Amino acid sequence: MYSAPGLLAILPYPNIDPIAFSIGPLAVHWYGIAYVVGIMLGWHYAKRMVARPELWPNGTSPMTAEKLDDFLVWVAGGIVLGGRIGYILFYDMGAVIENPVRAIQIWNGGMSFHGGLIGTTLAMIFFARRNAIPVWSLFDTVATVAPFGLFFGRLANFVNGELWGRISDVPWAMVFPTGGPFARHPSQLYEAVLEGIVLLLVLRVLTHHVKALRKPGTVAGAFVCGYALSRIFVEFFREPDPQLGYLAFGWLTMGMVLSLPMLAIGIWAILRARGAAPTP
Repeated sequence: MYSAPGLLAILPYPNIDPIAFSIGPLAVHWYGIAYVVGIMLGWHYAKRMVARPELWPNGTSPMTAEKLDDFLVWVAGGIVLGGRIGYILFYDMGAVIENPVRAIQIWNGGMSFHGGLIGTTLAMIFFARRNAIPVWSLFDTVATVAPFGLFFGRLANFVNGELWGRISDVPWAMVFPTGGPFARHPSQLYEAVLEGIVLLLVLRVLTHHVKALRKPGTVAGAFVCGYALSRIFVEFFREPDPQLGYLAFGWLTMGMVLSLPMLAIGIWAILRARGAAPTP
């Protein structure tokens, strides 16, 4: 374990092999497993939600369990394609232009949440229109389960030793293999807790106790706001991407810039839902 003067890492980084297991020449990474587990848990949770019509407007679920099964492929495609394309556009365009093969090397930089959100939103709009499903209720459905994917995705970032935090002397600081001989914030774990566990619990209260699903768009707006606020907060502890650095003021990062419009959109969605006619 390395440390810098005055920056002793108390907790050792576990150094987990990013490859979970191999089958012949095929290497299965924890990153891929995290995406599969997050999507499958979200799918199971969503099926339980649509099986409770009393939670939804007019006591009617917006879709059947069978339609939700069909949507699984759409949302997986939206997450993966949108997440990867978003990362390239927002963070890695220069490197991809120099080496186009890098575009499909998902282990180089990984995925962008903001890109994945755009890809998933487009998938939801197309699927809802094709299957006569209220689009805002579909937004709400996906929003309630998105924290599962975020939680496991951030754990995968931690296992990969990527997206680590800024140099710190907090007792739980760690020295990451690719982060130099400095103890840093394990910011991936901060995000896993805030974007995953805390946000899931907040949305659970809204859906099951406040009955917010009866006003379509409320839960989706709350999720977008919750993620944006969590991301902006953690960005103060997370090291910015080296190819971008700080954009201004010595603290403004691309993650913050991309999250601010999300916050505005989330507030708009909540206000729009509040202004809609009430449903029993």
